[in-house]
Amino acid sequence: MPTGVEAVRRRVDGADAVLFATPEYNGSVPGALKNAVDWLSRPRGAAALAGKAVTVIGASPGQYGAQWAQADLRRILGIAGARVIGDELPVARVSQLVDENGSLSDSATRELIARRLELLVREAALLRDAA
Repeated sequence: MPTGVEAVRRRVDGADAVLFATPEYNGSVPGALKNAVDWLSRPRGAAALAGKAVTVIGASPGQYGAQWAQADLRRILGIAGARVIGDELPVARVSQLVDENGSLSDSATRELIARRLELLVREAALLRDAA
């Protein structure tokens, strides 16, 4: 297993939960992200993603906010054994929602993300307490 993959696997394995943020390339997830999830889904029975609480958000410059990529990634993560929390959280026209430093300046979008993260943290705590 490549050294970089081992490092990512250790971090995901040690985390209570994982937030995946994706752009959309040609209507789906970027190939590198799919490859990373594939590495995190192996070996069967000892995968870093197995039973892990995860959620997905996405952003795009267009009007759909990477919805297709998020739907695909949620499905891929579920197949990989992760516990996927929430539906798609699209951030459309992202270039209009960030300031000159690249920080998210739209308070409504920040609130949606904050609520999603709170849900993810609660689910991770439930999974940890059940173990």
